[in-house]
Amino acid sequence: MMKYHLAVDIGASSGRHIIGWLEEGKLCLKEIWRFENRLMEKDGHLCWDIDGLFRHVKEGIAECGRQGYHPETMGIDTWAVDFVLLDREGKRISDAVAYRDERTNVIREELEEKGILSFKEQYALTGIQYQKFNTAYQLCALKKEHPEQLEQADALLMIPDYLNYLLTGKKAQEYTNATTTALVSARTKDWDKELIRRLGLPETIFQKIREAGSVLGEFTEEIQKETGLNMKVILPATHDTGSAYLAVPAQDENAVFLSSGTWSLLGVENSDPITDEESMKQNFTNEGGYEYRFRYLKNIMGLWMIQNIRRELTDENGNRPSFPQLIEEAQKAKDFPSCLDADDDRFLAPASMIEEVRQACRDTHQPVPETVGEVMQTVYASLADDYRRAVLSLERLTGRKYTSMNIVGGGSQDMYLNQMTADATGLTVYAGPTEGTALGNLLVQMMEEKEIASLQKARNIIRNSFEIREVKPQ
Repeated sequence: MMKYHLAVDIGASSGRHIIGWLEEGKLCLKEIWRFENRLMEKDGHLCWDIDGLFRHVKEGIAECGRQGYHPETMGIDTWAVDFVLLDREGKRISDAVAYRDERTNVIREELEEKGILSFKEQYALTGIQYQKFNTAYQLCALKKEHPEQLEQADALLMIPDYLNYLLTGKKAQEYTNATTTALVSARTKDWDKELIRRLGLPETIFQKIREAGSVLGEFTEEIQKETGLNMKVILPATHDTGSAYLAVPAQDENAVFLSSGTWSLLGVENSDPITDEESMKQNFTNEGGYEYRFRYLKNIMGLWMIQNIRRELTDENGNRPSFPQLIEEAQKAKDFPSCLDADDDRFLAPASMIEEVRQACRDTHQPVPETVGEVMQTVYASLADDYRRAVLSLERLTGRKYTSMNIVGGGSQDMYLNQMTADATGLTVYAGPTEGTALGNLLVQMMEEKEIASLQKARNIIRNSFEIREVKPQ
């Protein structure tokens, strides 16, 4: 009898429920449910519709049953850094404010000016890159605006932790997502209590950190009644990048990993963190990975820019150009020369991405793109150049020479960007699989259930199950 597993993979723009099972040595997938994830304005902040997300989680689980699937296990992964607070009764007392909100804009500067904590000290302790939206900074911003919430709080849960709590009634924090708070020691792999005290945060709200692969429990009776199903909830690498890196079918140790989605995460796996000053200056991060590996990587703006351009081009009937249509427009303008810094904060949440790209070209005295194709070509050139610079930095910091790049995630389908990436970096690109994050989620469940013996065997299964396209530099 076939044994099914469910991956609930929620990204910054959409979510999906994917069933996975092993058949004749290959991993098979079926998408059951898909939904959109959008930011909304609430009380002056950009927030996630966390209640809406949970409704979709439950609806997708119920749909599994309606389609005749009864998964034995499930796991949830989402983006990182964002959280909610619960009171002593287990009720949510904070909004799920999104990392793109502006409340953290000056927090680092304030902490350093007041002598509370320098980023240099924090990086040496945690190995986590500077992003103005790191959870540590979000908590400091919340302390300024709503100190009463922290005073009332009994628990802090990251987004996937909270969704798991609603399903099982059990509070836990999973390691890969916890590390992105910039409050976990890179050495002990546990909460840095001294760092938490220095920031004036309540120590008691941080839950015990559980390793990816831990079994959390089964659905509550209420959820079983609502969905008609019961499953064992397993913690995958709940940070979506952690799951995506698990699914990279790298052939050898000389491969760079690129998880390509709303964000592009480019890096390698290390057994030990790199937290020296040069690594800090290059803003590489040491995020926790499966089996306590470190994902040593660089955050790059990624397909967020393209996703926003596509949304802006929605007509009065709600129709949008497809991604292939946007690629075709970019190819028509392939000789357009402008190239920007895709990591500039100005692209985090602009009112209009198209106008922001144009203004950035004006500000840097480059030709201003007029057509959609020219705007798209500028974004593509900027992303490929960012990948090139990140690979060069990676080689300097690790002392290794890389010969190939494995791209997983939705962006691996974009063969125009894949070719530009190969040309810019000089590396052979291996593109695929597309559902990298969901695959990594499923692999942890299958390893916990002893269906797959090891991570290496899991990656071999990936290589044998999905098309991996090779793109050589031209």
